[in-house]
Amino acid sequence: MNSPVNSPEIGREIIAAGYRTNVHDQGSGGFPVMMIHGSGPGVTAWANWRLVIPELAKHRRVVAPDMLGFGYSERPDDQVYSRERWVKHALGVMDELGLEQVDLVGNSFGGGLALALAIEHPHRVRRLVLMGSVGVSFPITRGLDEVWGYEPSVETMRRLMDVFAFDKSLLTDELAEMRYQASVRPGFQESFAAMFPAPRQRWVDSLASNEDDIRALPHETLILHGREDEVIPLQVSYKLAELIDRAQLHVFGRCGHWTQIEHASRFAGLVNDFLHEADQAASGGE
Repeated sequence: MNSPVNSPEIGREIIAAGYRTNVHDQGSGGFPVMMIHGSGPGVTAWANWRLVIPELAKHRRVVAPDMLGFGYSERPDDQVYSRERWVKHALGVMDELGLEQVDLVGNSFGGGLALALAIEHPHRVRRLVLMGSVGVSFPITRGLDEVWGYEPSVETMRRLMDVFAFDKSLLTDELAEMRYQASVRPGFQESFAAMFPAPRQRWVDSLASNEDDIRALPHETLILHGREDEVIPLQVSYKLAELIDRAQLHVFGRCGHWTQIEHASRFAGLVNDFLHEADQAASGGE
């Protein structure tokens, strides 16, 4: 996996659905939660969730894999990627770790996978959290087209950072350089380029679930979105909240696509409270 020495992005290696998989596994108490990252260039589970994993892990076991083809997980030889293959990989992570059921958190692309997994295997999911999620069809935004069409350069990465975040004070030259270096590690860009080639509207549509299937979801669902998101339109979360019977929607003002980074403590607090409700119900609490 071309792992840098002592990188915080490296968790432990397991075999999931037949593939070597880098997974972060922190915390030991409480009901397990699995977090599925987004699809930005050079993304890893740690880069995506690093600010909220420690807080969530105080109360529960947190599992965050690098999904197939991303980060430090294996890349399939055929370089063929699909929603079905990624869902199978996520289930493989659960199976390998002995997790019969999890609370499932998905960010953007990861939200589309979380939604599909909950639809196809409803008994494997207790509660669902969707953050800046795909999952229904929408006209691809310029921001998402630029993200999926990324060609490596520091300047391009800096421009993408501007798309991701509302708070521009987060966007330092050092961050752009770090994310650029992550995107050009051996095998990263080759794999990324194979995932979402143009025309890219088809990949939005392929990550969408059938609306009748979404309506049938029985799960309590927390939906989170940044009001100023330039990658996934806020209207997508409005639509998901309309379709999912047991949904609640929280919109962060002055926030782009990086809710878990721009509002990390609020994000962790909302998710912890939402999952704690299920903990209390399961234990017969108040």
